Amino acid sequence: MINRTLHREIDVLKKMFIDLGALVEDRLRKACIILETGDNDLAEEIIRTDNEIDHMEVQIEEECLKVLALHQPVASDLRLIVAIIKINNELERIGDMAVGIAKRVQVIHKKGGVSFAVDYRQMAVKVLGMIRMSLDALVTENADLARRIFHEDEEVDALRDKAYKAVVKELDADTGHAAALLNIYLLSRHLERIGDRACNIAEEVIYLVEGDIVRNE
Repeated sequence: MINRTLHREIDVLKKMFIDLGALVEDRLRKACIILETGDNDLAEEIIRTDNEIDHMEVQIEEECLKVLALHQPVASDLRLIVAIIKINNELERIGDMAVGIAKRVQVIHKKGGVSFAVDYRQMAVKVLGMIRMSLDALVTENADLARRIFHEDEEVDALRDKAYKAVVKELDADTGHAAALLNIYLLSRHLERIGDRACNIAEEVIYLVEGDIVRNE
């Protein structure tokens, strides 16, 4: 009876977690659209609804702690709860970074007088794909899929370096818009850090499936 109750509560927890993942993915997708379009209304929506993600993150953490306290799960059930607690925090931070992208694009467009020195479409698509892949790996408990994310991260780092060079080149040609250009470069840092969060999720998936602690260097 206790096991049935535990697994019922774990199923509820999984559903809450999947809903949070879908919400964070939606926010990130919209942030990627803003990078290309500068849509201020969409930016305001992301900023305004950030508290939804924060609220869900707290609910999931509280549910995890309740399950741990009441049922004291072991083995794979315990690993799942620990993984959800850690990934829950990663998802909340990804939501914060989506807000950061929205705010930074607003600042760039308010300053005016400078066009984007970097085309972020490839990097945005890559990072969004990494988040989707990491959540798919978690839901399907697929460690091989999780490991693929580490290779994707190397490409994201290379695109960040490319963005840096493009901004430096633009600064050499146009020092009058240094603040806007700096913000343009910092967008690549937001995207890179989201990629890093996807790697952190992948590490937790591998721990969940195989019981091995890995670190992507």
